[in-house]
Amino acid sequence: MTSPSTPPGPARLNDLEEPAALAALHEVCASTTWAKRLLAARPYATADALYAAGDAATAELTAQDLEEAMAGHPPIGRPKPGDPTSAREQRGMAGASEELRSRMLELNLAYQEKFGHVFLICATGRTAEQMRDAVEERIGNSPEQEREIVRTELGKINRIRLARLVEED
Repeated sequence: MTSPSTPPGPARLNDLEEPAALAALHEVCASTTWAKRLLAARPYATADALYAAGDAATAELTAQDLEEAMAGHPPIGRPKPGDPTSAREQRGMAGASEELRSRMLELNLAYQEKFGHVFLICATGRTAEQMRDAVEERIGNSPEQEREIVRTELGKINRIRLARLVEED
């Protein structure tokens, strides 16, 4: 149970039974390694401590862990049906023209063919044009450059999702 000295932010995550906490963290990031690292570091005294643990776990993900994390993200412009998180995060694509949607589909497919995974970007607050420009720019990267950009973008997404988890308390 939450003690009177525990700030309300991470209290619910701290108090969840292990399977429920793991499931909640897995909703934030599809990497099992990432979720287990955060689970093992409980309890969190503050939201900032939770965010720092999330950042550290993201920095330590192996290439295989990154692949697992990316597999949990739908392509830009095609949020998972019935998934309010991906719909909310990709809101910038909602008003995109049919021409822009078609271009994003082409770019997503070309990116996936080159790198072997979805184009991952922290879409929150970005317009469809900004996301198109980003994929057009990043498709020229080497796999090594792109892996580190993906790690950075995943870290941004994880922080936003952790903040939402904490705010639900």
